Amino acid sequence: MGKCDGRCTLLVICSLQLVAALQRQVFDFLGYQWAPILANFLHIMAVILGMFGTVQFRFRYLIFYAVWLVLWVGWNSFVICFYLEVGNLSQDRDFLMTFNTSLHRSWWMEHGPGCLVTPVLDSRMAPDDHHVITVSGCLLDYQYIEVLSSAIQVLLALFGFVYACYVSKVFQDDEDSFDFIGGFDSYGYQPPQKSSHLQLQPLYTAG
Repeated sequence: MGKCDGRCTLLVICSLQLVAALQRQVFDFLGYQWAPILANFLHIMAVILGMFGTVQFRFRYLIFYAVWLVLWVGWNSFVICFYLEVGNLSQDRDFLMTFNTSLHRSWWMEHGPGCLVTPVLDSRMAPDDHHVITVSGCLLDYQYIEVLSSAIQVLLALFGFVYACYVSKVFQDDEDSFDFIGGFDSYGYQPPQKSSHLQLQPLYTAG
């Protein structure tokens, strides 16, 4: 019963991770955030692999999923530090989320709750194929929306890591107990082979 509860909980966590990652992927595509798009894609593949390992009792898949979650926590921690401009990180100078290929920012910068976007006409600050805007009236700045999104990912990853380790340990214990009791190959058991032909023996009777 405990194993079933652990598997079901892990599947629920993976489902929440998948929904959160797909939602985040959509908004990163809209904002041309290429680095998060790549990271989200890898995360979606790892979560699907973790779900498959949970359903099919695959120990190695769960280990891979747990290792990936450690890297995922590290990535989202970096994203939080980037948007909060911790240390020498600067959104105005470092365009890491777009691999320094464009000046695009988060989609939430112009489409946040309550945000009013006003284009600045005839601005000399705008590079070619870009325009300058002013954003005001936002109920929540885009930096904090991105930080909140990453914090949710970290929280789900921590729960997923704990349950992945627990379920994989249960799977490993079940395999060990099966081998101890006697699996199909434990003692090299071979079924009796049928004779390919029938030998006739003479029958002697007392006269």
